[in-house]
Amino acid sequence: MDWGSLSAFVAVAERGGFSAAAEQLHLTQPAVSKRIAQLEQDLEVRLFDRLGRQVVLTEAGRLLLPRARQVLGGADAGRGWRPGAEARGAPLRLPPTPPVGLPRLPALLRRFTALHPRVALDIRFMDSEQAYAQVLGGDVELAVTTLGPTEAPLLATPVWDDPLRFVVAPDHPLARMAKVGLADIAAHPAVLPDPGTFTHRIVAQAFARRGLSLQLRLTTNYMETIKMLVSVGLAWGALPLTMLDAQVQVLPVQGVQLSRQLGYVVHGGRTLSRAAQAFIALLRGDS
Repeated sequence: MDWGSLSAFVAVAERGGFSAAAEQLHLTQPAVSKRIAQLEQDLEVRLFDRLGRQVVLTEAGRLLLPRARQVLGGADAGRGWRPGAEARGAPLRLPPTPPVGLPRLPALLRRFTALHPRVALDIRFMDSEQAYAQVLGGDVELAVTTLGPTEAPLLATPVWDDPLRFVVAPDHPLARMAKVGLADIAAHPAVLPDPGTFTHRIVAQAFARRGLSLQLRLTTNYMETIKMLVSVGLAWGALPLTMLDAQVQVLPVQGVQLSRQLGYVVHGGRTLSRAAQAFIALLRGDS
């Protein structure tokens, strides 16, 4: 690692881009890019990812930055540096959405922490759409979520099928019907996630294909809240199989199969940390 390459690396990391680093170092942008490429070649790791207009440090880059600053300050801490096993202790920000996280996450986390005790997990529950935006913006590298329409540079991988069922309170008028059609359900108020969510679209499209519209009494993105509102008779809802119990009654709707896909989303242009790779291997059943 030579001084010029390290100076370019620190400048790009601190200024957030190659153009700003070139201006600071009084170099051309191609010259800065060449120095970074040489440093990456010497270390045999990728140090930056380019996510749209953003330039972000990879896991190896984050580990190198304090050592590079020490070297430029006169210390010799960077000699012979390689990312090695140290990366296993890097933090992993994991935003799962509640429908995925509540029933499925505990077992996964128990196994992951047993296999990788040095990894610090930063778990933040959020809506699927927000999780997509966080991955796209580079704020997180991996989201476990309900999958919706996915376009490049995002990559979505299904892991679980998540069937949905129409449900009502046991004393709801629909609960007394032996056969229930979508037209019968549409005649009653509903409680569903917000119209912009993937789950709402799945339900609404089933009615729209038959020329039916929904009567929304309430919207909330929390499935436990939907279940509570359904159980007290305020409206009908659509819940995943994992949440069904005696508090609600499943409607016997013929010829309608509602299901979501649950899985994980990553940015196709991002170099995943070892922690993220290990969690994906666990999701796939590879470890």
